[in-house]
Parts: sequence; structure tokens; C-alpha cells
Amino acid sequence: MTREEAGAIVMRAMTQIGVIAQLNNTALQRVLEDGLSLAGFSVLHHFVIRDLEGQSPLSLANAFQVTKGAMTNTLQRLEAKKYVTVEPDPADGRAKIVRITRAGRAARDRALAAMAPEIVSLLSEIKASEFAAALPFLTKLKEVMDRRRD
Repeated sequence: MTREEAGAIVMRAMTQIGVIAQLNNTALQRVLEDGLSLAGFSVLHHFVIRDLEGQSPLSLANAFQVTKGAMTNTLQRLEAKKYVTVEPDPADGRAKIVRITRAGRAARDRALAAMAPEIVSLLSEIKASEFAAALPFLTKLKEVMDRRRD
């Protein structure tokens, strides 16, 4: 296989991943409760799946590859709904620490529950074992791309 052919295959795969991400995000946005954006849900989900106690707004902005201002806006909306708290960092009075609240965990859980019918529908056409088979490649791709962004 030539370098050009390999590059074309990579671009086709990345295009498919991008389309899948867009379709998934659209389906998720349809079921999110009023006032919870996709960005807000993503922050809540990030806290839960990574089992985080607290994160600085800057580290969250870096993790999501957005500006600190964009993350501050998302955090303000989440804080207004009492889904997160933003408090002074006891180790550095100039910095802040963001923590998810019980209400934030519950909102994230409601969003996932609202996605259940979509997941059941997908599983009627694609076996769970096929999703499982894709995970090692997708995980490796994510890890490689994550390392390269830093």
C-alpha cells in the first residue's frame, strides 16, 4: 500500500468517526433537559467517568480543547443550575476548583437514561460484541491523538 493510499484510508476512517460523533451529539442534544447544553453534559460526564474530585477551570478547558473563557461560560451555566460548584482553591487563593454536585450527577444520569431508547435501537441492528470489538482500536486512536495534542 502506498503512502497516498494509506493516507486516504486514514482520512476515510476519520471522516466516518467525525460523522458518527456528529450524529451522536445531535441525538444527545435532543434528549438533554432544558438548560443543559452538550458542552455542559460533557463536563458533567467527564467528572463522573474520570471519578474526579475537583478540577481547575484551566485543566477542564485544556481537556476539552476550548478557551478558558468558553469553559468559564459553560461552568457558569452549570453553577447556575447547581450542577457544579466553583470555589477558591485552598492551595492557591488565585485559582478555582470545580466540583460536580449530586444534582450534577443526577442530571448526567438522567441524560444517559434518556439516551437508552437510542442505544436499544442501535443494539437491534449492531451487536454489542461489534461495539466491543471496535473499542481497542478506538481507544488506541484516542490515546495516540491525545498524546500528540500536548
